[in-house]
Amino acid sequence: MTLLVAAVAYLIGSLSAGILYSRARGHDVRDRDLPGGSGIYRQYGPGAAVLVSALDILKGAVAVLIARALTPDATWVATLFVVLGHCYPAYFRLNGGGGIAPLLGALLIAAPATLGLTLLVALLVMVPYKWLLQRTVRLNVVPVAAAVAVPTGLLFAARYGGTADLLAGGGAMLLRAAHLLLNPRKA
Repeated sequence: MTLLVAAVAYLIGSLSAGILYSRARGHDVRDRDLPGGSGIYRQYGPGAAVLVSALDILKGAVAVLIARALTPDATWVATLFVVLGHCYPAYFRLNGGGGIAPLLGALLIAAPATLGLTLLVALLVMVPYKWLLQRTVRLNVVPVAAAVAVPTGLLFAARYGGTADLLAGGGAMLLRAAHLLLNPRKA
């Protein structure tokens, strides 16, 4: 049953909303940007980004709901494979997004308290950093928030659940980030 969950989650993750949206608009966003919410925002604006992000979050949630119904102890398998599918989609030459939105959707079902508290910490770091320190430090807000949110997310996961899901999805995202850094033109 675990292999079925992995396969289904991967195929769900491979449905890249950003690529489908951009192709419906007559282009392939990957020619200019990544197909996740931020790339869609840069290329098509906030409305398109909200739609694409919502759909990518939904696929993470659906994958974990399926896993929960079939193998409740293996939601981490669904989380891992839905994020891998998003990053390396079978339908789109294994060239997808970064995996944030499907991980959020997976954690929304698998570990909602952990997700909520981690997002709260990220916001508490992001807002003051962006307004008070970003111009001085000259580092984008996302890595700074991640540097604080990831360790606190792991602490919350140890207390409220979702450690395996967080590590599985985060590991897939780390793989994609390394791939993008090492092969910027191929990714």
